[in-house]
Formats: sequence, C-alpha cells, structure tokens
Amino acid sequence: MSPPLVILILSLLLGLQPITTDLYLPALPALTESFGIRPAQAQLTLTALLLAFGLSQLVWGPVSDRVGRRKVLLTGLAGYTIAAIGCAFATSIEALVMWRAVQGACMGAGTVCARAIVRDLYAPEAGARAMSKGLSGLGVVACLSPLLGGLIAELFGWRTALMSLALFSAATLFVVVYYFDETLQERYPEALRPAVLAASARQILGNGSFWAYALLCTASFGGLFCFLAASSFIFIKLFGFSATAYGMVLLSLSASYISGTFLCRRLLLRLGVKGAVRVGGLLSLSGGGLMVALLLGGVNSAWAVIVPAWLYMLGHGIHQPCGQSGAVGPFPRAAGAASALAGFLMMAVAFAAGSWVGASMDGTATPLIKGMAFWSVSVALVAWILVQRAGPRPEASSMPAAGVAPQQGRA
Repeated sequence: MSPPLVILILSLLLGLQPITTDLYLPALPALTESFGIRPAQAQLTLTALLLAFGLSQLVWGPVSDRVGRRKVLLTGLAGYTIAAIGCAFATSIEALVMWRAVQGACMGAGTVCARAIVRDLYAPEAGARAMSKGLSGLGVVACLSPLLGGLIAELFGWRTALMSLALFSAATLFVVVYYFDETLQERYPEALRPAVLAASARQILGNGSFWAYALLCTASFGGLFCFLAASSFIFIKLFGFSATAYGMVLLSLSASYISGTFLCRRLLLRLGVKGAVRVGGLLSLSGGGLMVALLLGGVNSAWAVIVPAWLYMLGHGIHQPCGQSGAVGPFPRAAGAASALAGFLMMAVAFAAGSWVGASMDGTATPLIKGMAFWSVSVALVAWILVQRAGPRPEASSMPAAGVAPQQGRA
C-alpha cells in the first residue's frame, strides 16, 4: 500500500470513533424528548457505547495479533454497519442503548487495528508522524460530524442522523475490502493462549514507557469526554444554541484539534517527542486554567467555555499522536495487545468521567468546567513528569521499517 493510502485508511478507521459520538450529539436533546426520558438516561447511549468500546479492545487486540488485522477489520466493520442500522430503527431507549453497545464493541476493531497498523509499518518517530497525519484525518471527520449531525437532526430527525453512521461504516468497509493489504508481517499463533495473554499483559503493564504514554492519551481524552458528555445540554438548553449552532461549536473545536496535529508534526521535527509533549501539556493546562478563572470571575457565557476549550484541543492534537504511537512502540510482536490495553484504559476513564458529569449536571456549566480542569492538571503532570522520565524508545533498527511490504498479502 502507498503511504497516502495508508493514511487514508488510518483516517477512516480512527474517524469511526468521533463520527459515532459527535454526529449524534446535536440530536441528543431531540432523542431525549422523543423517548420522554431524562438527560441522564439519554447519556446511557453514549456511556454504554464507550464502555463496550473499551472492553472490546481487550479482545480485538490479541485476536488481531493471531489472525491479522484484515480479518478483524472486516468482522468489526460489518458488525458496526448492522448495529448502526439497528440504532436508527430502535423503538425504545433500552433497544437503542443495546444497539449502541454493539456498535461500540465493533468500533473497537477499527481503533485497535489502526494503532497496530502504525506499529506494523513504522519505526517510532515515523510512527508518531504517521499517526498525527491519520489523526488529522480524524479531525476532519470530527469537524464535519457535528455540523452534518445538527443539519440532519433539524431537517430529518435523529433517526436519520444515526442511519448516516451506517453509510460511513459501509464506505470504510468497502475501502478495506478492496484496498487494504495485511500489514502484520508475522502472525503470532499463540497470541490467544491464556498463558501467553497473561505473560503479554505482564510485560506491557510492567513497562514504564507504556504507562507514561497511555496515561497521556487517557488524561487528555478524559477532558475531551467531559466536554462531549455535557456540552450538548449546556449549549442547547443553557445558552440557547440551535442544534446547527452547537454543531458549529464542535466544528471549531475539531479545527483546533487539527491545528494541534499539524503543530505536533512541526514540534516533533524540532523538539522530539518529549519536547512536543511538554508544549502540549502547557496548552492543556492553559485551557483548563482559563476556564476555571473565567468561572470564578463570574463570566457566564458560551465564549467562556469555547475559547479555553480551543486551547485544550490544541494540546489534545499533540498528545494523541505521541501517546498512541508511544504506547505500542516497545511491543513489535504484541502491538495489538498493547493497543488494546491502552484503548481500554482510555475508554474506562471516559466512562467514569461521563458518568460523573451526567450525575453532576445541575443546569449550569460548572460540572463540565470542573471536569476539564481536573483533566487539564492531570495531563500536564503526566506530560511534564511521567513522559519525561520514560525510558528511551526502541531504536528503528529493531523494528519493521516503514513502508515494508507485508508478507501475507490479502488474507
């Protein structure tokens, strides 16, 4: 596969997660009214999806090390498409939550394999740059998702918004079927044996570099999810935004995130991974700190939330490429398992953060601001302490070279 094709596939696979969450967020209040439920019940459609997403990665990762990335992607994308159709036709909130959980479980296949593909094909520094390009594509998807979701929800209703997810996944499945070549050069036949799984987990969880970079991703995503879990109700119900206007807010945050991924690539060339992460930590802390300062200063407006969130998202665009590639870098034979554990950690924290925000919602923006402030401090501490103390990343000579043609071809 050519480098542009690899980046396109990474963008589509990584884009599954933001389109699954962001596109339907503008429709969440309408969905709540349609079923006659409370906002906390409606948020189960998001938290159930992310809990299943995180747990499923623990399965998809080792399976992809055993059978290859291609088979896992075909299975996961097909299941996601079916689940998306089920969501659109759900007749009760219970059925919708169930289908969203299935959707999240299948979505895990794409995310796990995307990170593992980067490790299959690239050495560490090149992997961080490739991941930043793929995450730039994710940012484009995230930019378009809330705007399209708001327009679709206003014009056609929330069911059509959910059906559009099936179209995206079907298009991604088409690309994988016809253009994706297996990237796993040497399959690991014993990857699913309990003893091997336990040994791999011990090796990964005992690695300081894994924890530093995985916690970097996790803390950064925790702040983002606090925003996603509460912002639709805050902007639409509290500040009086329309669904389309709220979509524009999310679009602006995605644009800031994309800018962060471009900044990440420049910083990697000048400062290396650890230097880039230091700058990202400053941006994250500035965003959370400014949000708290404006709250304490009595500034109660939408801009007091949006502007600091822009700063936070700039840092997020640096932390995710560096963190996601760094977490799998030391494990060439268990990239899927390392990707799975890092992804599970991210989603477990997101689930906890979303549950806390949902239970704390009081009709003001305070719970969102408190959540983002907590995670901005956490990100800065991880970026400035744990990542800086992490051991040296493996040399490129000990890993598969970038652009090496897979031995297996299409499975």
